[in-house]
Amino acid sequence: MMNPDPYDTQIPEEIYFLCMLHNIGATKPENSLSVDEISLRTAMHPLDVEENLRKLIEARYVEASLVSGIKKYYVTVDGIRKVLSMYS
Repeated sequence: MMNPDPYDTQIPEEIYFLCMLHNIGATKPENSLSVDEISLRTAMHPLDVEENLRKLIEARYVEASLVSGIKKYYVTVDGIRKVLSMYS
């Protein structure tokens, strides 16, 4: 029986996605992005983007706002803290 490697941890997909949102700058309402914009910048299918956003909204790491009738998303302060905690 092998001992599990403590450094071999899998990051949940939605948390990896949260890091991508943070890295592309969607970190405040004025920098929020639509599903299509996120899909383009992350090279992810829009349905996968929507599923990850749903999970992150439930966790309060992402919020949505309506801009000119288009739903846009950005990382909340709690989401930013979550991303930064991964580096410490």
